[in-house]
Amino acid sequence: MESRMPEKKDFSDERVPDGEASDERAAHELPREEIGALADLEDGGDSIDVALEFERAIAQPDDRHYCLRLYIAGSTSRSMSALQRLKEICETYLQGRYELEVIDVYQTSPTVLTDNVVAIPTLIKQLPLPLRRVIGDLSDTEKVLLGLDLVPK
Repeated sequence: MESRMPEKKDFSDERVPDGEASDERAAHELPREEIGALADLEDGGDSIDVALEFERAIAQPDDRHYCLRLYIAGSTSRSMSALQRLKEICETYLQGRYELEVIDVYQTSPTVLTDNVVAIPTLIKQLPLPLRRVIGDLSDTEKVLLGLDLVPK
């Protein structure tokens, strides 16, 4: 018994007569999102239209509200340094879009267990999701901003 593979047909020369529906539209008829998607498909789907992504990021104001928790150990120098640094970062980059809860582990230990804090000072970004942790005195601003998702990775 002999099996035959169907022949491949080349549709590249076929034209759609005027007035009939076609899936292809001129670039000026497409919304910007579709143009970017078409460009990605033409390039094999591997490339990203960086300019389009950048324009979307600029057009969308970042109005997310941040809920932060900072765990400190009393008034030690590392704890006070972390608190001061975090306040500076929040006022610079989050201007009025954040809530900061400072928890002293010497005074309230049950919350340390629920948040699985193993080192002090620890900053936990609860909102917006995903939850993130930054451990240390927060002296490296770039790492703190990355942990808060305020700069692209």
